[in-house]
Amino acid sequence: MKWTLQELKAAKHKTFIINESVRFDELLKTSNDIRDMSNIRVTGEVTYPNKLITFSLKLEGELTLPCARTLADVKWPLDISFDEHFLPDGSVMPDVSEKEEVHTVLGDVIDLTPILEERILLEVPFQVYAEEGAEPLAPPSGKDWELVTEESQKDRIDPRMADLAKFFDKS
Repeated sequence: MKWTLQELKAAKHKTFIINESVRFDELLKTSNDIRDMSNIRVTGEVTYPNKLITFSLKLEGELTLPCARTLADVKWPLDISFDEHFLPDGSVMPDVSEKEEVHTVLGDVIDLTPILEERILLEVPFQVYAEEGAEPLAPPSGKDWELVTEESQKDRIDPRMADLAKFFDKS
């Protein structure tokens, strides 16, 4: 999601509309918390009053995250609205609220991809939990391991005590 300053200068006279579907494959490679994501719908507008370029954006999509309890896949809806401000290099800073961050544009291109990736990462919760019965949870066994529950333990005899169990069966 890159635009040149020449393309965005049209926003001085008329609002520049953004409506794109973006795939963040690089984010999937670098983040251990996100297993998969749908294409993210990026909508919004760009305004360019007084040398300050303002992107008012909304991101919508779905992330697949691991359940904190079972590591099963959990679908997490993503819905973020935010504003990003850019100041072309060499321009004088207009009056802006001190709470708002203003990025300086070096060169003639504004690349929103790293900023959008950062916003998505900030929205990932620390823990999500799969709903009981909604999807199969973690598998009951795998290579060299199996899930042990109280029910499975009731009928199981400890192999170290198997000979002792036979002793009591004879009498």
